[in-house]
Amino acid sequence: MTISFDRTGQGPTVVLLHSGVCDRRMWDLQWQSLADAGYEVVRCDFRGFGETPAGTGPYSDADDVLELLDSLGTGRATLIGSSYGGKVALELAARRPELAAALVLLCAGQPGRPPGPQLRAFGRQEDDLIEAGDLEAAVELNVSTWLGPDADDETREAVRRMQRHAFEVQLAAEKAIADAEAAQGSAEGEEADGAGEAEAGAQPPEPDLSRIDAPCLAVSGANDVEDFRQIAAGLPALIPGARHVELSWAQHLPSLERPAEVTPLITGFLAEHATR
Repeated sequence: MTISFDRTGQGPTVVLLHSGVCDRRMWDLQWQSLADAGYEVVRCDFRGFGETPAGTGPYSDADDVLELLDSLGTGRATLIGSSYGGKVALELAARRPELAAALVLLCAGQPGRPPGPQLRAFGRQEDDLIEAGDLEAAVELNVSTWLGPDADDETREAVRRMQRHAFEVQLAAEKAIADAEAAQGSAEGEEADGAGEAEAGAQPPEPDLSRIDAPCLAVSGANDVEDFRQIAAGLPALIPGARHVELSWAQHLPSLERPAEVTPLITGFLAEHATR
């Protein structure tokens, strides 16, 4: 699959990977600043987000990003990931250490790490609202959980639009798959289900983060869900070139909450490490 992307600027390549509640538009506030600072900037939509269709079978977001970068002829790049995008960045850097010039991880997830109680409770609440057909409440749950008080009304509305769109695209794809299986008959549906389980069971092992040799800035928000605070604080023990910074004011999406502070944090780190 070809995922939707934008590309601008000239210089060392920077790849922006969005969170699971947004799409590539979340980087609008950093996009031009990075290009003006002398970087080629690439941002993309994962499957089921923004302008990229939802997946219809087993796939890997990391594989999709690798395919995109290979098609663009990108040799080395700095990977900047927010939340789920940070998890993808870690997987890419662990699988292809030669690809990553540097990493900037904003409240990142971690490959292979099971969710803690707080994150599981959020997931159950979100699932219940979606199953009840109350997408608006599910959207508001995400906005209130992931954006801190410093996010302005315009930012909150932007996240609402991105999350609502993702829900609609992904639920429509799930319905289309279910309808197709129902049309094929229960016997064929059971066979397809069994094949899917077999493929899921054959997933590759979790990436070894100790293989990453790139400089890494792991940012956490002091008001974020505990899972993400623990991940960021623990990354220096897993990645030799990592350092951790916690933002006392931030929740889970600091690049949206206070872009005027986070953008210089990113560009300062890139100036020191992205061209090594």
